[in-house]
Amino acid sequence: MSDERRGYLYGFTAYALWGFFPIYFKLLQPSPPLEILAHRVIWSVAFVALLLTVMRNWSFLGRVLRTPRLLGGIAAAALLIGVNWATYIYGVNSSRVVETALGYFITPLVVVLLGVTVQRERLRAWQWIAVGIGGLAVAILTVDYGHLPYIALVLAASFGSYSLIKKRMSLPPAEGLFIESAVLALPALGYLTWLNVDGGAEFGHVSATHTVLMLFSGVATAVPLLLFASAANRVPLVGLGILQYVAPILQLACGVLIYHEPMPAARLAGFGLVWIALIIFTADGIRSARASARSRAAAAAEATATPA
Repeated sequence: MSDERRGYLYGFTAYALWGFFPIYFKLLQPSPPLEILAHRVIWSVAFVALLLTVMRNWSFLGRVLRTPRLLGGIAAAALLIGVNWATYIYGVNSSRVVETALGYFITPLVVVLLGVTVQRERLRAWQWIAVGIGGLAVAILTVDYGHLPYIALVLAASFGSYSLIKKRMSLPPAEGLFIESAVLALPALGYLTWLNVDGGAEFGHVSATHTVLMLFSGVATAVPLLLFASAANRVPLVGLGILQYVAPILQLACGVLIYHEPMPAARLAGFGLVWIALIIFTADGIRSARASARSRAAAAAEATATPA
């Protein structure tokens, strides 16, 4: 198997695991979302710390601790991923899996808007059309829900902003996940301590299966991220862009087919517009990538042909 094909396998596996997350987090009930989040943070720290110890890769901490700007970026990233995780767990366990899937469908469009507003990037015409159709879809879904689909919007905004900060920091996945989880670990421990003192903790009081699943929430968090990192090193950006739709498609299937969440005609129309926007967005990205590749090839050929 070629290195690129192996990368596609890693990437598909990562997104498939994320796609089945609704099933996993549903199994963590009756724990409330904040208890699940706190355990996810703490066991992520423990698992990644074990992994880094096995890899003997703790040298990155010195660079991080000596760079205040990097520490500030990590703190911001930790806050955003904490909001994203909490919102996702709340959405899944309040029977709004379909809306969480919508959040990850519109994330690419939000990332484009962040590129315009934060990075001062200029959009191509087809990208503007895709964003406009996505905005129309949100308007239709707002009418259908009777309110803004705030779970979807918070998921898209938090993960899009998190991705932007991560791109600027350029930390490897395992190291980045460890530091971000470590930033969240102290408030998570504080919350769990209070919950146990108050008598409201479910962990250890439901069943052995529930306890084991809570313990493995850190592994469930880290493994897809590490698989994704392996894919990102082997697969072209356009390929990754297409793979990213695997997760929300599976999440939507979980919501409709497994948990029988409603999909009325207006909601289906809204999702249909989102999918049209994503097809336009993806097709434009592929066309642009191919044009850039041709330009680079032509420039390289010209440079080779030019005598020194």
